[in-house]
This record gives sequence, structure tokens and C-alpha cells, in this order.
Amino acid sequence: MVYAEAAIAKRVLPRLRVGGGFSSFADFLPVDAADLVSLAEGSTPLIDVPAIAGAMGLGALQIKDESRNPTWSHKDRFSAVAVSYARKQGHGFVATASSGNAGASLAAYAAKAGMDCLVLTFEGAAAPLVEQIRRYGAIVVELKDKAQRWTILAEGQRRFGWFVTSPFSAPVVGSNPYGMEGYKTIAYEIAIQSDDIPEWVIVPTAYGDLLRGIWKGFKDLHEAGCISRLPKVAAAEVLGSLSRTISSGSDAVWLMEGAEPSQAMSIGVLQGTYQSLVSIRESGGTVECIDDTALWAAQAQLARHEGIFGELSGVAAIAAAQRMRQKGVIGSDDKVVCLMTASGLKDIDQMPPARPSQYRIEGRFEEVAKILTNELGTSSVDR
Repeated sequence: MVYAEAAIAKRVLPRLRVGGGFSSFADFLPVDAADLVSLAEGSTPLIDVPAIAGAMGLGALQIKDESRNPTWSHKDRFSAVAVSYARKQGHGFVATASSGNAGASLAAYAAKAGMDCLVLTFEGAAAPLVEQIRRYGAIVVELKDKAQRWTILAEGQRRFGWFVTSPFSAPVVGSNPYGMEGYKTIAYEIAIQSDDIPEWVIVPTAYGDLLRGIWKGFKDLHEAGCISRLPKVAAAEVLGSLSRTISSGSDAVWLMEGAEPSQAMSIGVLQGTYQSLVSIRESGGTVECIDDTALWAAQAQLARHEGIFGELSGVAAIAAAQRMRQKGVIGSDDKVVCLMTASGLKDIDQMPPARPSQYRIEGRFEEVAKILTNELGTSSVDR
């Protein structure tokens, strides 16, 4: 534990509550409550999804819905701490490389803090996300060669001392370590919201900042004696870097050169990180590589049967849970929490392979009744 000794944690945790905001977790973060730049992030709901649980043969499945954060993604927990720390250190400018969620979040918190923000993205990034970044007032630069984003950030950091929140060197270690501490609060909230600690916490994973932060948060609580056991953490990825590494037993994280791109751009990285690997192994967890077909199916299932609309990358944990249950990795009595990291509106320009039927009519009731008969087998709305 870095920012709170076990004795402090034992004293503080009973006072913590979901809804109290980040300030209630300040003893566990690298910034004081008085210095926090906040947009009322966190306190996201833990939602039972019985229809999906039943379909998987699970007794208990819950979604930690991070789309309820201010900019509609989990990145707000990171940005709140990173921007607060940067401002406390006297910085007036922050920069990141981002395909969307991280850039939108950083731009919003920089605006709140009165700081300037640069977001380096690339041609072909999700248009709604890029537009969201612009609306917060950030300087957005699209590069033809996305690999040059890190070169530019590294040069800015070296020459001018830019406060860079994203990775900017390869192989990737992780993002800004101060910002990553914000993700610990997800573990704290799950512990507060749950009657008992789940057997599994499944996390959509690119460079593993979120996975590492959550695992670190649970370890904080366990070391303090606040929880009696630790969950296993599982990574849901799309290109297979961690899967290949785990299966090989190697400590060198595999680079998936030539891998087919995924539509889940937020987690579509060719090489994972050692921090992810360590978190999985320490927890006794696993990793699942999910293809686009499974992601589209999970997104549709979650929306149609539970009323929750997640970004394609954001529903990777649900698809992974289904795969793990089919393999017998997850038992029928296991309690499972899946992180849904962002709103489906983030990449609404991505079109699913099978789109819902669309109807255009002249405007007569009989036309609507015919549609209902075709779709539902009845024209009656009194069901």
C-alpha cells in the first residue's frame, strides 16, 4: 500500500460509501481531497443482469457500469487523479495519445482545471469520440502514422517537460502511474457494494492500466484486513498478446505482428504489458481473447435483455465471461463482476453485421399493426 498504511485503511474504510465521491477515497490516492479536480466521477452502479446470468448458467453476474461516469467511460477515474496531480505540481498543460475515451476524459478534466490539453489521435479513429474531445476544447491532431504519436509526446516531454498521461515508449509499461491510482477506487466500490467479494472480476484490457489498478485496490483492502480474500482477475483482450504469453509461460509479452485489426479499437493493441501479466498471475486469473463476432453478440445481448448499451470494447468482459463459463473456468456458483468500461454512444458509427429492421410507413395504424404482427406474432399491445 502506497498512500495509506494498513492502520489508516482500517480506520477509513468503514466511513467509505458509494456516492461519497472521490474525496472519500483521498487517503488512498496521491492527491489530497482539497486538491482534487472532480466532475463527480465514480460511484457507478453494480447492476445485476439475471437474464444474461441465466443464459450463461450462472447464479450471480453483475455489471460494474463505468459508462455512468461524467464523460461516459472508466477513464474519468484516471483523469481526475492525473489532472489533479499535474495541477498540484504546477503544470498548465497535459497531453495524451488516444483513440477516444482517454482523450475525451483528459480534455474534460483539463477544461475543469483551467488547463490546456493536446490529444494526438489518428485517421480512422471513432468519429463520435474525436468530436467529443474537440467539444471539450482540446487541441486535436490526427496523424496518418499512429505510431508517431509516441515519438511526438516523448519529444515534448524531453524538450518542454510536458505532463503526458498516456504511454509514449515501447514496449509499453503503462500510463501515468499517478493517474492509474484512480482505478483502485473501482475495487473499493465493489467491496462496499457487494455482500461478499466476487470470485472473478473480468476487465476489458489493452495496456492493463485498469486491470492493474483494480487488482492493486483489492490488494490494498486485503493487506489492511478489510476483506478476507482476493478475487481472481481476468483480462478480456482482442488481439491475443496476453493469451499467447500466458500459454507460452513466458515473461516477455508477445508482440502480435500482422494481427487482423479488431473493431474494438479501444483495446486493439498488438502488445500487452507486463503489469497485466503480473496481475493475472498474482491473482490466479486468466485471459480470454475475444473476436468481433462475440463482441457484437455480447453488445446486442446486453442491450436487448438488460437495457444496457456498451461500447464494443466495453462489453469484452461479458463475452469473456461467457467463454470462461463454457470452458468450465467459471463455476455455476461463482459470483462474477464484469467491468463495462464505456457507453455504446462512443462508437455508434460502428455498424453491426446484423442491424435491426427499420420501418418507414405512410402513417396509418393498420401499417403499424401489420409490423407488430410480423415482429411479435400479434398486433395487440395489451400483453
